[in-house]
Amino acid sequence: MTKQPEDWLENVPDDEEEDDEIIWVSKSEIKRDAEELKDLGVELTELGKNGLDKIPLDDDLRAAVELAQKIKKEGRRRQLQLIGKMLRQRDVEPIRQALDKLKNRHNQQVALFHKLEGLRDRLIEEGDDAIPDVLALFPAADRQQLRSLVRNARKEKTDNKPPKSARQIFQYLRDLSEAQD
Repeated sequence: MTKQPEDWLENVPDDEEEDDEIIWVSKSEIKRDAEELKDLGVELTELGKNGLDKIPLDDDLRAAVELAQKIKKEGRRRQLQLIGKMLRQRDVEPIRQALDKLKNRHNQQVALFHKLEGLRDRLIEEGDDAIPDVLALFPAADRQQLRSLVRNARKEKTDNKPPKSARQIFQYLRDLSEAQD
């Protein structure tokens, strides 16, 4: 008994079904991913000790990062390659999230400082007219202390003296901001 050609075709798997199951990854994409992980390793090595403490790293990876921080030139390049290889074997999403949080906190602090500087400059320029706005932002602020600091800052500015009171206003606003958080 011989098989009919039609029966033979029924046993051959459909090409469309196989394509759904197999995901082809190009060699270039694999290299891009590896390079991206190596760049993540570079970011980790650029962090200080306090920054590294806030990143969820296992002991082996942390030791490799600390070693890379100490090494220079060709040895550092090799160590960064090793860190990239180690990262390929781990879930890097918690590490990326912690790094983003660190970077974001810095950006938020810079934005807050710019806002406080603008508020200080406005206080010095407008004087008592701007104090109600500061009191609205920071209800714990002392009106008398602000008026005194603003008066001194304006006097220093007209007398071309160093801006000691302006710095004190900024420090006071920063303290108020930190107390509010």
